[in-house]
Amino acid sequence: MDEETPQPDTPTPRMLSWARNSTIYRLERRMHTEKQLFDAIWRKARQKFENISEAQARALADSAVKFAYDNKALDDAAYAEISSRSGMRGGRSKRAIAQKLSQKGVARSTVAAAIAEVDDFHAALVLARKRAFGPFRKGELDEKRKAKELSVFARAGFSFDIGKRVFEMSLDEAQEALDVGRSL
Repeated sequence: MDEETPQPDTPTPRMLSWARNSTIYRLERRMHTEKQLFDAIWRKARQKFENISEAQARALADSAVKFAYDNKALDDAAYAEISSRSGMRGGRSKRAIAQKLSQKGVARSTVAAAIAEVDDFHAALVLARKRAFGPFRKGELDEKRKAKELSVFARAGFSFDIGKRVFEMSLDEAQEALDVGRSL
């Protein structure tokens, strides 16, 4: 095709077949949000097919998303729920989890529903255990270390009250609270 010839807006059957196969491959490897899948297919189509038009690339990405929904392989609500539970178990705050999900293109209402079950206190305890802070501290506490530990909680998105509460717990209290929270 030369540059004077207008490109069709509909993708070819070969392009549609590639989009379907690429969608299957991507979703077999890991969960995606609708936005992630759309962006990935759109980007790869632009790389793979020479002279593909913007409309064709968009149509391929739309068909990939539709195919994934038709086969029940794409569910932003389930993705957000799984990510929020995993984030809490990994020591991430509601705020950090919500930000990550928003960056991945999950709708605000879906994010709000998913993080409603997240327990910031439990997540802060997990972070403290991972970093050996607060009740899990191995060394002596001085002012510099205290400031460092409290600032880590703040940067992780936890409120000052939660950071202070974890910071002031005994090791036995912290272990007990973590054991109670394991069922989450």
